[in-house]
Amino acid sequence: MADLDEVRTRATELMTRHLSRDWVFRFDTAKTRAGLCNFTKRTISVSQYLAARSTLADVEQTLLHEIAHALAGPDAGHGEVWLVLARSIGYTGSRTHDGAVAREFARWHGECPNGHEVVRFRRPTRPMSCGKCTRRFDRRFLITWRERSPEELAASAAGAARS
Repeated sequence: MADLDEVRTRATELMTRHLSRDWVFRFDTAKTRAGLCNFTKRTISVSQYLAARSTLADVEQTLLHEIAHALAGPDAGHGEVWLVLARSIGYTGSRTHDGAVAREFARWHGECPNGHEVVRFRRPTRPMSCGKCTRRFDRRFLITWRERSPEELAASAAGAARS
């Protein structure tokens, strides 16, 4: 697991090497994505939740991915220009995480009639059926939602911190 001070130091080193001085690094509280390149604010950010449970090498790949976005510009997306720049600075192209980064912080817990579980970080606004039971909306597989209590969330977060 990466130490957040080490991540900040490494981010600063990489950004100093590859970007102009007006770009800054920040941690953010994203729970479903690893990193972000904000062109308007000229900021590279990494999820503090991802960083806390990943290796420094994996976080470095996320940083290089986002730095490549900053170098390629807002219109490059994940196209050929971005890919060439990313590889030239050491990005290997591997995924460093899959799915929700911090599931234990999800406030909403849902369950379908067949027992499949789903979590959401924001209150669900419309009916939803289970994606494991059907590919299309089907009321037979409607998910029932409940809000997790602050005590449940705290216990869940404490359990994740121990593992």
